[in-house]
Order: sequence, then structure tokens, then C-alpha cells
Amino acid sequence: MSLITEGNVRGGSVFKEISADDEDNQTTEIESLCMNCYQNGLTRFLLTKIPFFKEIIVSSFSCPNCSWSNTEIQSAGRIQDQGIIYTLKVKSKQDMNREIVKVDSATTRIPELDFEIPPYTQKGSLSTIEGLLDRAVAGLKQDQPLRKVSVPEVAEKIDGFIDELNKLKDGEREFTLIIDDPSGNSFVENPFAPQKDESLSISHYKRTPQQDAQLGIKAEEEDEEEEKPSNDIDSMRNEVLTFNTNCPECNAPASTNMKLVQIPHFKEVIIMATNCDDCGHRTNEVKSGGATEELGTRITLHITDVSDMSRDLLKSETCSILIPELEFELGMAAVGGKFTTLEGLLKDIKDLIVSKNPFTCGDSSTSDRTEKLKLFGQKIDQIMAGEMDVHIVLDDPAGNSYLQNVYAPDPDPEMTTEKYTRTFEQNEDLGLNDMKTEDYQ
Repeated sequence: MSLITEGNVRGGSVFKEISADDEDNQTTEIESLCMNCYQNGLTRFLLTKIPFFKEIIVSSFSCPNCSWSNTEIQSAGRIQDQGIIYTLKVKSKQDMNREIVKVDSATTRIPELDFEIPPYTQKGSLSTIEGLLDRAVAGLKQDQPLRKVSVPEVAEKIDGFIDELNKLKDGEREFTLIIDDPSGNSFVENPFAPQKDESLSISHYKRTPQQDAQLGIKAEEEDEEEEKPSNDIDSMRNEVLTFNTNCPECNAPASTNMKLVQIPHFKEVIIMATNCDDCGHRTNEVKSGGATEELGTRITLHITDVSDMSRDLLKSETCSILIPELEFELGMAAVGGKFTTLEGLLKDIKDLIVSKNPFTCGDSSTSDRTEKLKLFGQKIDQIMAGEMDVHIVLDDPAGNSYLQNVYAPDPDPEMTTEKYTRTFEQNEDLGLNDMKTEDYQ
């Protein structure tokens, strides 16, 4: 029997990948009450990781007195900073094979049938769209024999609804699948990666206090007075602020540093950096320190030399990235805000699309998909080596992104900056359509 010690927690070694060579990765055994015969049984816990997914807790109970047993899997992953909504247009039978990671806090909806699976009514699962529909059909069929005797009218309507779900599963009609997950840990596969999936849209949102309460996150009391900052803005510019957090990689206690920085020829931004002393993981993020600009900004750089890789670059969380020659587009919030170089941004794109893609390893991977992503990674390497003539486009509707002009204050012959008026959809994504700035109280 193994024990969870403080050293294990701080070392980030509680959740380990399953390995036959790891003798320390053993179960934790706890004597517990059997809910069948009310005598003592034994519960075993195994804290482990699913590669490219998240941490889980596997529990197994067995009673030697009545032979009753039970197994369960619980999520132990980190709750993301924002909720996420996946909207998928299912148009063909091939779309039914898309893999889905659906956690127990996610809500699943099919608007065409007015069908909804509420959160916490199903355990988290790794399945396909077809498997998701099969699970829903199996749940509806579970009590049908009893309903046909007691309430035949309801049973007849449910049979008709099951037929409609089977038609969707057989690809007889198109439908929309929406997965709304406040924890941000659900995932829908993009089979066209690294290209953009025209049938799939992804949006992030800020959770409500009710959703925070459902996830077990302590919400601030409404009547709690806000603490007034002790330092003014001038003091903050000259000081590095530090606050405690958890490492996004190993979940061990870590510290995050925050600093206000003035970028020459641009504006003021907030740089946040986290460094974990336990696992060595480092991350940095950039937040805009100013307001949303009146016009969006589109920056296009023609890469002609390897020296372009050293250009300073500020990518806000609202900025999307395009490489037209590769038919590649990365939406906003996929990488997050960063203050780095052009080479650093390309490395992050390669890691996100190739190295950290959850569907390129294990049983879910296919040779065609792996080869296509490998070829994409090679093209990114060629761009970083200056061996490929491409254009990099930074499209930021909020106007808070920046790419260094090495010829400043003169114009850069290889870079164009375009200001444009945002569309209604872009204002909606930024939350500007519902924002009232005049005659409010």
C-alpha cells in the first residue's frame, strides 16, 4: 500500500503515467463500508495520467463478505481559466467518426431535435459522435418496457425520438452538435488539422458564478468589499508583482510574476510568467494593458530572410494567425497572448499542432493524419530556417497585436499594416455589441 506524502505532492509525482517498470506507482488501499451488506470492504485508488488528456483517479471497491464490487473513474484534471463551446455541423457519415472528449460537466445539445444532455448526468468519456448518440439511445431505451406498460403514450413518443436519433447516426440528415463545457476540458477532433475545419467553430467564455459553484470553485461573496490596491499605477510600472498559483503541467504550487511593460512605438502591455521549481515548466502570457482599439489591425509580413525570425512579436489573446501558402489558420485564443519572437511563435504553433495534438498518438492515430502533420512540421522548420518564401498574417480585431519594424521609424518594405472596421460577429466575440458606454448608471 502506498501513501500520498507532502513530498510527492510538491514534486508533482502523484499522477504518473502507467508503466510496468515503475514500482512506486502502486495503489492506495483504504478500508471502507460496503453499501450492499454494510460490512467493511476494501477500496483501491490509483492516481494516473492518460497521455495527451488529463489526470484521472481510478477507484475499485470489493467486499470479501458479499462479493459485491464497483469501479469508477473520476477526473482530476485542472479546470481551465475559461469555459469552451464547440459547435459542429455534422454533414456526412464520416463526421460520425470524429473523436470527442466529453467531461461530466459538459452539456450536449442537438438544436434540430431540441435534445439536450444536461451536465453531471453522464460520466466523462472518450468516444466518437456515433458513440455519443449510441449512448443516448441506450439511455432512452433503458426503461422503455416499463413505460410501455405504465405510460404507453410517453413510450411511443420516446420510440419516435429514438428513431430520429438513429437517422442522425445513419447520416440521413444534417444536424448541429453543441458541446458546452464550463471547465474547458472537453475536446472535439479536427480531422483536417493543421488546416482550419470549416464545420467546427470554437468559442471561449467567462464562467458565471453559478457555473463556478457547480465546478466547486469558491466564488466571491456578493457583499464582500473589494480590496483597494495599496500601490498606484506608477509604482506598479516599476515593480514585479508576484502571486501564488499552480503549475499547469504538474499542478504543484508555483508563483506567477506580473509586470507592466511599455513597448516602443506601440502601447503598454502586461506580461505574466510562471516558473515551476518542481518540474521546470515555464510559461508566459501577455495581456493588453489598454482599451480595445476603434479599428482592427491586420499585419502581413513577407519573410525573405532568416533574420526575420528575430523580430519581436506581441500576439494578444484575440489575434488569429494565417499562413496562406500552407492554407493554415489558427484562431484566436488557441495559443494565448505571447510576447516573443517570430521564431518562438512558429515553434509554439508546431508544438500545438504536431507535438501536443492528442489524436496523433495511441489507438486514435492514423498513418495518413500522422504523415500529414509530420509534413506540416517540416514546412514550419523550413520557414524558421529561411528556406521557404511565405507570408505571416496577424489578424487582431481588437488591434492589440504588434510586430517589430526593424526599419523604424521608416516604413518596412516587407511588412504592411492595415486598419479595418470590425464585423458584427467580431464585435460579438469581443463582447462589444452589448457594451453600453453612454447614458448608463
